[in-house]
Amino acid sequence: MEEFEELVADVFSRRCTSRSVLETITGRWAILALVALYEGPYRFNALRRRVDGVSEKMLSQTLHALERDGMVLRVAESSIPPKVEYSLTELGREAAERLIPLLEWVEDRMPQVVSSREEYAAR
Repeated sequence: MEEFEELVADVFSRRCTSRSVLETITGRWAILALVALYEGPYRFNALRRRVDGVSEKMLSQTLHALERDGMVLRVAESSIPPKVEYSLTELGREAAERLIPLLEWVEDRMPQVVSSREEYAAR
């Protein structure tokens, strides 16, 4: 029987494959897409409206990357016109649950950030 080494992920190592996953889920559009999809399934254009400011191309690339990494499920119904809906997988829900507190923290701390930016600009 062949023994397998345990996979050890180390995002600080440049060769670790977990870096590409980290890069994907921490991108601005991915964070916003994951948290929006946490609210429930979205069709593409509705998700694009929810994630205000994302281009069609960037949202498409983001969703493809999240689908590739097992975080988003894309379901296409064969209807006219075709209906495509995006939702989170269990892995995607776990990621979103960790990102939501970060977004809440950012929103809550904006007065301090604005103040720091003003002080920085004044120097």
